Amino acid sequence: MTGGTGIGRRLTVQRWFFLALSLMVLLVVIGTAIGANLLSRTAAVTDDLLRRVQPAQTEVYRLQAALVNQETGVRGYAIAADRQFLTPYTSGKQDEARSAARLRAQLQDRPELLADLLAVEHGAAAWRQDYAEPLAAAVTPGRPGAVDQATVDSGKHEFDHLRGLWAKQNVDLAKAVKEGRAHLAHQRTVRNVVLSAMVAAFLLTGVALAVLVRLLVTRPLEALTKASEQVAAGDFAHHIHGDGPADLIAVAGAVEGMRRRIVAELDVSRDKEEALSRQADELDAQAVELRRSNAELEQFAYVASHDLQEPLRKVASFCQLLEKRYGDKLDDRGLQYIDFAVDGAKRMQVLINDLLTFSRVGRLDDTRERVGLGPALDKGLRNLAAAVEESDARIDRPETLPEIVGDPTLLTMLWQNLVGNALKFRHPDRAPHVSVTCDPDPENPGMWRLSVGDNGIGIPPEFADKVFVIFQRLHSRDAYGGTGIGLALCKKIVEHHGGRIWLDTETAEGTRFCFTLPYAEETAEPTGTTESTEAASDPEAPEVTDDEKALT
Repeated sequence: MTGGTGIGRRLTVQRWFFLALSLMVLLVVIGTAIGANLLSRTAAVTDDLLRRVQPAQTEVYRLQAALVNQETGVRGYAIAADRQFLTPYTSGKQDEARSAARLRAQLQDRPELLADLLAVEHGAAAWRQDYAEPLAAAVTPGRPGAVDQATVDSGKHEFDHLRGLWAKQNVDLAKAVKEGRAHLAHQRTVRNVVLSAMVAAFLLTGVALAVLVRLLVTRPLEALTKASEQVAAGDFAHHIHGDGPADLIAVAGAVEGMRRRIVAELDVSRDKEEALSRQADELDAQAVELRRSNAELEQFAYVASHDLQEPLRKVASFCQLLEKRYGDKLDDRGLQYIDFAVDGAKRMQVLINDLLTFSRVGRLDDTRERVGLGPALDKGLRNLAAAVEESDARIDRPETLPEIVGDPTLLTMLWQNLVGNALKFRHPDRAPHVSVTCDPDPENPGMWRLSVGDNGIGIPPEFADKVFVIFQRLHSRDAYGGTGIGLALCKKIVEHHGGRIWLDTETAEGTRFCFTLPYAEETAEPTGTTESTEAASDPEAPEVTDDEKALT
């Protein structure tokens, strides 16, 4: 665009759209008011015709039928002298009163039609007074023919006069209906014409606004977009010129300033890229050194743990030798001190082994293979065979368990720790009952939800997170042995396999630990049947190591 668009330069894009929107809103408001007025007038005419005039025409027919019933009833009574012939007469009077009341309500704003109704009512009243009532009084019930036929036929002239009033009333009502329909057709025609004109005005206004916005906003914006894309494509020497509304000119100036800055800093960015490349090489070298250092640290921890265990074994062994050789020369206090020393050495050795096991999870010999959770559970139960037999425990488990991808040794340790906890923290008044379940996790598709529940002493809900912290204990060492590392080890094993573990705080009795493990490909869901495993000794249980023999 050129300098001839002075108005376009004074307004921003936002103001242009605000101006167009305001004009459209104004047209909508005016059109809505006009349309509402037309619709209201059309509705008023329609309501008057459909709810008053036409229903009044129907009601007039009911009124006339009620009068005919009266005339028929009184004539029949006069001829037959039977009171049952008066029933149409009396019911016709009631129907006449009801129809007249409804007509007054429907025609209250039409005096000419009300005058017709009043004339019919007066004529009916005069007919009853002059003819119907005297005739009925002259009849002797049970004596037909007491009233001669001439007297019966004498009221026909008066009733014909009443029929004439009906005819006039019907003509006036038909005229009112015709006029109402004509008025309604006229209102609809006016409404359609005005609404069509409004739609045409909306369309023309919309087209005019679209053309105006196209000339003053869209074209300058397209030119700015094209120039920006040319610079973005790599033509940093292309100058960007702004035109159109004020804010587009400001944007063009900002983009041009950015282009100049990009050109000025392009060489600097290249130098920085070379520096970053050198830094990346240095970071790679540092990562290699860090891996080597970690490997040395793990090796050192392994060697240090074994070096620490050797003095502990000697302390325990020599303390036991002291007790064996000089036990008869020591008093009870001395023997107690020796027991304390042996117990402390043993607990220190167990603690070192547990710490070493905990540090190795997921770091050394990270085996990844298809592992059946059923065989892993079987192996864990074989390791616990003595504890199961001693406690007379019953273990319910799925008949089949799925396969996952993981480390078989770690999964065996997971089962062994969870089932071992259930056996250790059993209730003193009943035999342990451990239940193992496995189902698809409803909250996480692609995961198995497994659980190990028992009927033991339970864990208070407020300790649901504390039990998974290393070295955290809820009971004294005298009541329950252990280092307080078992559940922390379970948590690390489950998380290493991509799952999570938690304490089910809604269990009514005992303790229930739930954990999730991801599916392996082509795994079958476990069957719902369970089997009970009673305590039994296993000839394939692992042998006692030399280190364990040294501490016994």
